[in-house]
Amino acid sequence: MSQVRLLVGTKKGAFVLTADGKRKDWKVSGPHFAGWEMYHLKGSPVDPNRIYASQSSGWFGQVMQRSDDGGTTWAAVGNKFEYHGVPGTHQWYDGTAHPWEFKRVWHVEPSLTDADTVYAGVEDAALFKSTDAGATWAEVSGLRKHGTGPAWQPGAGGMCLHSIILDPVDPLRIYIAISAAGAFRTDDGGATWKPINKGLYSKYIPDPTAEVGHCVHHIAMHPERPGTLFMQKHWDVMRTDDAGDSWQKISGDLPTDFGFVIDVHAHEPETLYVVPIKSDSEHFPLDGKLQVFRSRAGGNEWEPLTKGLPQSNCYVNVLRDAMTVDRMDECGVYFGTTGGQVYCSPDGGDSWEAIVHDLPAVLSVEVQTIA
Repeated sequence: MSQVRLLVGTKKGAFVLTADGKRKDWKVSGPHFAGWEMYHLKGSPVDPNRIYASQSSGWFGQVMQRSDDGGTTWAAVGNKFEYHGVPGTHQWYDGTAHPWEFKRVWHVEPSLTDADTVYAGVEDAALFKSTDAGATWAEVSGLRKHGTGPAWQPGAGGMCLHSIILDPVDPLRIYIAISAAGAFRTDDGGATWKPINKGLYSKYIPDPTAEVGHCVHHIAMHPERPGTLFMQKHWDVMRTDDAGDSWQKISGDLPTDFGFVIDVHAHEPETLYVVPIKSDSEHFPLDGKLQVFRSRAGGNEWEPLTKGLPQSNCYVNVLRDAMTVDRMDECGVYFGTTGGQVYCSPDGGDSWEAIVHDLPAVLSVEVQTIA
């Protein structure tokens, strides 16, 4: 029977949760790196025991970690993230020019074909790549040197590159997203990049349909349809079927379309999950009811999933990297909250159960399905 391993990053350490295919009884290991902010951990699809982790602290700075035994032991790897050439400036919150400054790694994305190759999305927004298992890092500078770079501006959480999607069919195609610059695509392995924001509408920026400046919160893709992407924007849930060349709004009958997470069922490319949040100033569920919404139609038609989730006095948030799906025969869905709960649905969202309570605020959740 297959096993699942959850990698949970929190404000005060990392936790590794494991269970067999029933996903009923869980073992909890951690906290690893206790007291540190663990923005993201993710395992290699090539070697499940190879896990990369981003560890940061406002006091001690940034450290990259790697495990080669499934998260039992860890070792610090290279931590030198230098922008290529003269960094230049981007826009600050007040519209003035601000120097590019490295702050932390938000997201790690291991290669689909090589366990030693991994990408890192950082703040201030840039993409880095390591081909020696994290020992050294080099900027994929074509992105930041795209002509719009000086116009990029931070969102409320900083100017972070938080989403990296590697095309499973075309090794030269990569998608990334930045708050608050928007989404970009390369078709030549990172040498050149194209903003892919046509169809996005952001009423709070000077030009609501601008080429860049949109606050994208997360992007998801089903590996069997690499040209179709789903986006949770600041407001609006969006979809593209032409690799980002144009987007359509699919919020439909959602009670609110503000949120951070979005993901796709492992075996049903038209089945989506989001967690609506009340608004950009009130980061908690509507009416204190924690609800996952599912669309089986690729958007527009949504159903609330509430069985096992708190339906009163719940005022948590679910952050952008805190939802994931496994690849078991019956797809499991997982998400973590800022209240420290990690929920599991072993039946595609029909019912939910908290695996753990009272962890530090959850920043990220990733799952590995292990044969």
